[in-house]
Amino acid sequence: MALTERTVIDKYEIAGEFNHIQCRHATVIERDGVEISRSFHRDVIAPGDDVTGEPQEVQALVALMHTPAVITAYEAHVVASQEV
Repeated sequence: MALTERTVIDKYEIAGEFNHIQCRHATVIERDGVEISRSFHRDVIAPGDDVTGEPQEVQALVALMHTPAVITAYEAHVVASQEV
């Protein structure tokens, strides 16, 4: 009886005015190749976040969605929110 565990990013979502990217990670446990458990957690990438350590597909999505204009607008929004 061999148990294996693997983690994969199984879903990407673009959310909100500033294109936050949500990455859903699935942790899959298998016994002899048959899935017996699956659990999830999410990471959220905001415009301007460092994605150097992320998989290539995440970096490509960030490059597409987090344009310089989006990053500038998001940073202005954050500053304005802190002033309140």
